Amino acid sequence: MEEYKEWYVLHTYSGYENKVKENLELRRESMNMEENIFRVIVPEEEHVEVKDGVEKVTTVKTFPGYVLVEMIMSDEAWFIVRNTPGVTGFIGSHGAGSKPSPLLPDEVAVILGEKDAPKPKVELDVNVGDHVLIIGGAFEGMEGVVEELDDEQQKLKVVIEMFGRETVTELEYTQVKKA
Repeated sequence: MEEYKEWYVLHTYSGYENKVKENLELRRESMNMEENIFRVIVPEEEHVEVKDGVEKVTTVKTFPGYVLVEMIMSDEAWFIVRNTPGVTGFIGSHGAGSKPSPLLPDEVAVILGEKDAPKPKVELDVNVGDHVLIIGGAFEGMEGVVEELDDEQQKLKVVIEMFGRETVTELEYTQVKKA
């Protein structure tokens, strides 16, 4: 049975995420659903704010209005979760009483902080020998010539002139544009 345990996203009334989590955990115990409903998580992250030299740490919801639940999607578990006070529905449900689609394992790993979110691939239309303008980083505003491209790492080496000498610098694709 363990192989069917998957993560689902619940939509809740905004501001009621923690109450929904509490209600769902109580219902899980009172209705003996510990074998079908496992973890309930309100995704949060800490933000550090410095004001007048004083550091203040606050916790903010990563996805306001949403709660994650790890469960085995049985008819009974689906009914109990769906009818928990504060739950307005499942995300990924196609209406008319259909059961929702679970999150992909990679999505769950990113949300739970077990894995970094993948960086979007940048399409850079330059070749070795092309002139580029540096639009970010320490050399912003300078021009250079592309010496090497690394599509896998999304980096390139650019030869720039600095203090009358040619210098090679490694930059991200996002830090340059074709001149």
